[in-house]
Amino acid sequence: MGNRHIDVTERRARLGLRHRLAGGARATRAEEVADSLVALHGSDPATVHLGVAARLADPAEAVAVTERALYEDRTLVRMHGMRHTVFVFPAELTAVVHASTGIAIAARARAALLKDMAKAGAPDAAWLQDVEKSTLAALARRGQATAAELTRDEPRLREQFAHSAGKSYEGVHTVSSRLLRVLGVEGKVVRGRPVGSWISSQFRWAVAPPHPELDVADAQRELLRRWLAACGPATEADLKWWTGWRVTEVRRALTAMGAGEVSLDEGTGYVVDGDTDPVAVPPEPWAALLPALDPTAMGWQGRDWYLAPELRPALFDRSGNIGPTVWWNGRVIGAWAQRPDGEIVWRILDRDGVGREAETAVAERAAALSALLGPTRVTPRFRTPLEKELAGAV
Repeated sequence: MGNRHIDVTERRARLGLRHRLAGGARATRAEEVADSLVALHGSDPATVHLGVAARLADPAEAVAVTERALYEDRTLVRMHGMRHTVFVFPAELTAVVHASTGIAIAARARAALLKDMAKAGAPDAAWLQDVEKSTLAALARRGQATAAELTRDEPRLREQFAHSAGKSYEGVHTVSSRLLRVLGVEGKVVRGRPVGSWISSQFRWAVAPPHPELDVADAQRELLRRWLAACGPATEADLKWWTGWRVTEVRRALTAMGAGEVSLDEGTGYVVDGDTDPVAVPPEPWAALLPALDPTAMGWQGRDWYLAPELRPALFDRSGNIGPTVWWNGRVIGAWAQRPDGEIVWRILDRDGVGREAETAVAERAAALSALLGPTRVTPRFRTPLEKELAGAV
């Protein structure tokens, strides 16, 4: 009889419910949001808090509950993960992320650092290992510290070396910045409380919480299982893109977890075994204003089922980073931005099926976002054409 077909309508219904964007599915805690999404994109500080706010029953609590989870309860951890990118994960996933993804990335990062230092005539691996040991000891004593504070404890972190000599992009690296990044992907340190407010891009470092060492294949199976439970169905291309793994690793993990196959408009898709039943109760109509780099907007490589291709030039930057988006019933319909005076403005680009009900719902979400931000001004780290236009930056 063939695999069951899951159409675009059903995929959008799953997205609204499983990503806690539909009204009845919204969360009360930041941990619930992170668990539902597996990971929140963490390279832009505002993305985490605004992503949580979009999924809370009371968005006004977003900053407080997110900061408590990150810096007091430590139930959420900001660390390097898939594709050498910073994410926020549930604390219980740190061992899985490190084994499934971090080990391979860390080996390449350390090798690259040692190679660059050797080319520049900088000290050798033994010297770097001694600096690392001293730095971790200083960080343990302090609890949390900025890079500048650590250089006062370990002056050798100030050592500089040239990179890409003779190239147009030749520059100078400092041992502190490169070493701390390597220690991050190795799972030895994590990003702690920011310096300043919750939108600050400057942060402190902290020693990573201890976690068991897991088998790589087992960890990959578990990470893929969690992601498919949140985002399935997905194609092999989606899985390879999201994880950053080789296709052989993706296929091995799919086989190990006994993933089920379904039919999608674009071909074969995969779900957690048994996750093929139709959505029992479709969500009520819903709207959302998601921040730049939100994991829902960036979750799949193939995005045509929720984002019309003609909208991409306005919503993405040249590197493929998505800006703030407006959603209606499981698809992107436009963009939003904050102006210098604090006003939240938005524009609908795709009007198919978008009427007064949708516009009213979007306006309500914009008002809730405005109330949350108050005097805070948020500018995405990666700016996109429509976001800049709406914000008055062009």
